[in-house]
Amino acid sequence: MIRKSVAALTILVPVGLSYIAWLRPYQLEWGATRAEVERVMAGDELNPDPSFLATRAITIAGSPEEIWPWLLQMGHGRAGYYGYDLLENLGSPTGIRSADQILPEFQRFEVGDEVPISAVASMAFQAIEPHRHLIWVGSEESEPGAFTWALYPLSEGRTRLVSRIRWSYHWSSIKLISLELFTEFTDHVAVRKILQGVKDRVEGRVEPLRTQNVELFTFIITFSTFATALLLLFLRPPTWPTWGAGLFTGAVWLTTWYTPVPTWLSVVLALAAIGAVYVASRKRLHAAYRPPGPRRPSAGSR
Repeated sequence: MIRKSVAALTILVPVGLSYIAWLRPYQLEWGATRAEVERVMAGDELNPDPSFLATRAITIAGSPEEIWPWLLQMGHGRAGYYGYDLLENLGSPTGIRSADQILPEFQRFEVGDEVPISAVASMAFQAIEPHRHLIWVGSEESEPGAFTWALYPLSEGRTRLVSRIRWSYHWSSIKLISLELFTEFTDHVAVRKILQGVKDRVEGRVEPLRTQNVELFTFIITFSTFATALLLLFLRPPTWPTWGAGLFTGAVWLTTWYTPVPTWLSVVLALAAIGAVYVASRKRLHAAYRPPGPRRPSAGSR
């Protein structure tokens, strides 16, 4: 067990350090300039010292007036999130597909109105400044989670859409801890896709659902193969192939989740990760199994 634990740590430590040192800072500021990260935004006062603070941005070929309706109608059971529909719109009464047009029935909201985040969770509008920003806020009495979506016009009919998310971990609740840890490692994937989805719709294109699903399943596969490779280390005596598979699948998981690689490359890496786990498991099975061969005669039987 000591050997297995040491083998697992030699994989988890470099993977964890890579996440903390490079990938987490990158995903917390995806697409944003230094000025945008340091800019004071509406909603900052709601949680002045958050545990999690992320500012992400994208440039859209459209005016704030063109972008605003797409932001206002977002929500589960409304227009969706323009991201990974199969996951984010699961159970939505408006269907699995996010809207590809402005929905008039979801254009009139007031401060305090509910924002359904999923089938089991919701936030509320804390502020609505048409064509400038809107803020979703959580129900926590102190240090609530706050999601700000702001529009900053540029020249030549272009606009910067900036998302800022801030919240604090709640260590007193196991349910909240599990939810917030899940958000810690997956929030960047969802928000990045939302920003891209808004951009696509304003600019007159909508990504096919099959492309979204391929990306989503690639994320699931790369994480699952990494978890499987680690499990192999504990189910069987550690070997170089199982250790190598663990390190390789960890690198693949970090690459597909946190770096801007194209979808086709993510698919290739996911298949390579599956292959590495398969080869490592087969090598161990072959090493453990020795088919009976012909017995050599002993000296006394000659």
